[in-house]
Amino acid sequence: MRSTLALCLLCAGTLLAQRGPGAPAAPAAAEPTPVPPESASVTEHELTLDGKALHYAATAGTLLIDDEQEKPYGSIFYVAYTLAGVSDPRTRPVTFLYNGGPGSASIPLHMASVGPMRVVTASPEASGLAPYQLIANQYSLLDKSDLVFVDAPGTGFSRPVGKATIRNFAGTDQDVQAFLKFIERYIGVNHRWNSPKFLFGESYGTTRSAALVDALESDGVAINGVVLMSTILNYFTLAPGSDAVFIGNLPTYAAIAEHYEKVQHKGKDLTAFLNEVRAFARGPYAEALAQGHNLPAPQVEPSPPGWPGTPGSASSSSKRPTCASAPCGFARSCCATAA
Repeated sequence: MRSTLALCLLCAGTLLAQRGPGAPAAPAAAEPTPVPPESASVTEHELTLDGKALHYAATAGTLLIDDEQEKPYGSIFYVAYTLAGVSDPRTRPVTFLYNGGPGSASIPLHMASVGPMRVVTASPEASGLAPYQLIANQYSLLDKSDLVFVDAPGTGFSRPVGKATIRNFAGTDQDVQAFLKFIERYIGVNHRWNSPKFLFGESYGTTRSAALVDALESDGVAINGVVLMSTILNYFTLAPGSDAVFIGNLPTYAAIAEHYEKVQHKGKDLTAFLNEVRAFARGPYAEALAQGHNLPAPQVEPSPPGWPGTPGSASSSSKRPTCASAPCGFARSCCATAA
């Protein structure tokens, strides 16, 4: 009995020594975040597109989405632009737009792409610092569809509420479920179940759309179309050893070089020039990359001073592919001669 008591005291003393006299207690469970009411602020505006005046309402608001226990677990922020004077919503499409990241709010699509107003930039030059100017967006899609820009949970003004934390949204399926619930809530509150419905995703938003359209259709929400911008549906293209990213980026590099007058294209317009570049990228350039170190010597040129692989560089290879059929010396990093 005494030995047992001594052993218990020894164990207790060891545990206290490990914790120390000032060791903090285990953290208490986080307090639930108060659930705010759904809210909306509506203002009226006018936009002229192609000579036609469009009267529309701008709504900045939040909607609550429920978890499996039908308890609110997310407050989702959105900005919606809806055309005024539409008597039958069945004739008026509604499009849900979001950027990607994951972790990005919808502000790029909202204020720099297809919203009714946009920020003036110096594109393709750097735009510099504030202040910025807002102007009517002649590229807006408002004449074709109502637009609902949605902030993903944890971005913009969208927040977990109740007992939820960002962990409840941090995953592919969790993200898709949040958007599904928001869209169903929006079309229910605004009586748009019978309107033509579209999804518009950018970057990771295209990945989201691929899963979201399936989830919506499986849940009884018919989607009329999906718009993919800056598409990324196959992340393997970014894996080491894949040449897809180099082939895909080459036309963009050529367009940038053309803008800065670094290449000549024999009087062709930009579209014709880039079509030629795309054909080269998919053909001779892709074939050369696939051959790697087996590329025949006549198709390889020595690297210029300072190029990776030359003395003093980190790379061990000192050759790079070239092709006499390359369009007029564009992308000099891979082509040595001009057509």
